[in-house]
Amino acid sequence: MSVASPAIRSTRLIVGLEIHVELRTRSKMFTRAPNPAHPEFEGREPNELVDPLVAALPGTLPVMNRRAVEMSALVGLALHCTIAKRCRWDRKNYFYPDLPKGYQISQYDQPLCADGFFDLPLAGGVKRIGIIRAHLEEDTGKLGHELPGGFHYDGSLVDLNRAGTPLLEIVTAPDFTSADEVVAFAQELRNLCRFLGVSEGVMQKGHMRFEPNVNMAITLEDGTEIRTPVVEVKNLNSFRAVKGAIEHETVRQVEAWKRDGRVMGRGMKATRGWDDVKCETVLQREKEDAHDYRYFPDPDLVPVEIDEAWLARLRAELPEPPLARRARYVKDYGLAAIDAENLTAERDDCLWFEACVAAAGGGAKAGFAIGKLLRNTGAKWANERGVALSALGVKPERVSELFALREANTVGPQAADQLFGLLCDGDAPVQELAERHGLLQVRDDAALERWCDEAIVAQPQAAADVRAGKLAAIGRIVGAAMKASGGKADAKTLNEMLLRKLKP
Repeated sequence: MSVASPAIRSTRLIVGLEIHVELRTRSKMFTRAPNPAHPEFEGREPNELVDPLVAALPGTLPVMNRRAVEMSALVGLALHCTIAKRCRWDRKNYFYPDLPKGYQISQYDQPLCADGFFDLPLAGGVKRIGIIRAHLEEDTGKLGHELPGGFHYDGSLVDLNRAGTPLLEIVTAPDFTSADEVVAFAQELRNLCRFLGVSEGVMQKGHMRFEPNVNMAITLEDGTEIRTPVVEVKNLNSFRAVKGAIEHETVRQVEAWKRDGRVMGRGMKATRGWDDVKCETVLQREKEDAHDYRYFPDPDLVPVEIDEAWLARLRAELPEPPLARRARYVKDYGLAAIDAENLTAERDDCLWFEACVAAAGGGAKAGFAIGKLLRNTGAKWANERGVALSALGVKPERVSELFALREANTVGPQAADQLFGLLCDGDAPVQELAERHGLLQVRDDAALERWCDEAIVAQPQAAADVRAGKLAAIGRIVGAAMKASGGKADAKTLNEMLLRKLKP
């Protein structure tokens, strides 16, 4: 006979996050074999990026990739971590079917980066997320179960291209209390790593993989609080999966406790995978504790020692982070928060925007006008061509020239849109393009008068409404006048002229 579980007063979600970032060095972590996380070596055939060390042939010895250490320290500095003056390499032992030597070179008790934080902007304010550590290790290979042509294979197909890729593991404190907070942090961290130039950050390619550690604090009616066993959901490579897995565990863990009464304790951790079709987590294995990995110092590698001069050079490499740029665009340029967020969403687009502003002489006016131009006109052309803003091929100098023509009221918004499209296909000076295609605004008063008169005739009801004091109707007449002018007239000038003609 089952005993009814105690009544639940409330539940609280607790999430910590482990993030694995593949670093975009040209070579792997402990060998000169090419790194598939670098754009130059993407898409290679299975087991093409393998050398004797990756294959764990007898007599091979690892040599540390200095640039991977530097990239990791850059992330640590950006996350306000303490960078260790000395850290060592350890062997993490358990069965790896896709890592031939049977252990992973990692860092255990002496990580490269520790004790940092990240101030996460949320709707209700800023929340500080603790960073426990960020340590370097090597990635494993990949297992597959499909032959070329999509045929299922009952065994496991091993691809060692990824084995040995430099992998930075970032571990947060369990400071998240909702799936939305985790997703917001994951998005900001991806953007930060891309701005630092340490990772391509393409999640579908495994450049960043997120593993939330989830459990629930359950408060019973008598005030007692119990906590469910921690579940680590492995290798999530989309924000949608991160959100779905956490929300699923929020419900599943409470229901599991009601059935079995299991609470957090030694040996109670488990790992689960995410089924993107069924939208549920699936048990994979019981989770080992740290002592189960039998860590010990790697005898083949010397410790890493970072002196003050090396650290100073790394600090000098740090770019302005995207969150700081976003705040600066709002404060200095007067851009809307959403425009600033969109302009910093992609590193290359953001740097191109800043180059355009610099070409125009900088300042608030240029920042605001060019920001709006790129978010509206530029984004339209980028969407039509299926490329990023910075990949349209428009030089910052040409954007500066277009900005100058708009400021001088030499071209109107419709003409600016056409000119931007022409700049995507060539590099002629903007003034020359505007003249060649008849896009300069007409300032001939006689022509303006004629277009206004034609618009009044074409929109008799709107004209009557304006004469009756309903000034909102002027828009329809201005539109007709702009059409009559072929987009060559200044809408503001037409508006003023029409109001003079139609005033009661």
